[in-house]
Amino acid sequence: MYGLGIDSGSTTTKGVLVGEGGIVETFITPTSASPRDSIYEVYKRFCSDSVGFTVTTGYGRELLTESDKKVTEITCHAKGAAFLNPHIRAVIDIGGQDCKAISLDKDLNVSDFVMNDKCAAGTGRFVEVMMRTLGENIDGLDSFVSGRTPVNISSMCTVFAESEIVSLLAKGTPKGDIALGIIHSICRRTAFFAQKVHIEGDVFFSGGLARFAVFRDTLEKYLEHRVVTDSMSQYAGAIGAGVIAYKKAVAAI
Repeated sequence: MYGLGIDSGSTTTKGVLVGEGGIVETFITPTSASPRDSIYEVYKRFCSDSVGFTVTTGYGRELLTESDKKVTEITCHAKGAAFLNPHIRAVIDIGGQDCKAISLDKDLNVSDFVMNDKCAAGTGRFVEVMMRTLGENIDGLDSFVSGRTPVNISSMCTVFAESEIVSLLAKGTPKGDIALGIIHSICRRTAFFAQKVHIEGDVFFSGGLARFAVFRDTLEKYLEHRVVTDSMSQYAGAIGAGVIAYKKAVAAI
């Protein structure tokens, strides 16, 4: 018997199948112009008689009629991060269009959280827009900024930051310096944002940007707390949903 967790995010939609031995299978697809289509693409990939319970989370969690339970992304990201690393005491998630900071108690339950979903500044989408302005692919970010010196990016508004970057390029500022400056600005802003919750101990960094070492290292510098990631960091929300779903499926037997 399996539990299925689906995280319908603004940029990607993730699915995780969880069984007795843990994570059985994962799947990720870009969230299309129709989030409903994306969440059903994931659901149909995993749907079978062996799936006893399905939990959805994320922005589009209400879109799957077949979902047995809809759970907030705060709860699912916390459970997913704790599943991947039970030694953490906080979670910072930088998603496509929002940023979350979550503190956990000794039992790894959510004790406090803050969420910024009103502005694109400091999100994955912000980074993608800035990299497009620089004419570079975000996938090569680590090597692109290696050995560079960050320049100060004064604006975190997408429109103004883009204009600032164009101005810096016109002055001949190296692209790698600009990109590293963007990373420092985001991590500095995120660390300030995370101070609103009480953080003690290691911090789990989830979301698409967690795959870049430069983001983890820079965030750790500004947080002044050890920041850990996992190869499955981007799936944290779906993993948490899958863990909840599996427990529900087993309880129903």
